[in-house]
Amino acid sequence: MGFFNAFISKGSSKDVAKDRLRTILVHDRTNVYPQYMDMLKNDIVKAISDYAEIDPQDVEIKIDNASRSSNTSMPELVANVPIKRMKNIGK
Repeated sequence: MGFFNAFISKGSSKDVAKDRLRTILVHDRTNVYPQYMDMLKNDIVKAISDYAEIDPQDVEIKIDNASRSSNTSMPELVANVPIKRMKNIGK
């Protein structure tokens, strides 16, 4: 539920409203729909599962706003993938 955590925040109402609007704008600009995020998560889980043992239910991904300089920002993909153990990949 990482996306919804952005809407539950402490601080001044001005800062909370600003953060909420920023999150909505990032998702809107990147045209990210829930189905797309699910497909993206499934592809990430498949790729990482080749090398590490993970629980797909624990994987969280989100699109966030990353500042590149004082005047520009761009969306970034943030993935939280808890790894149980690395797999032995034989050559």
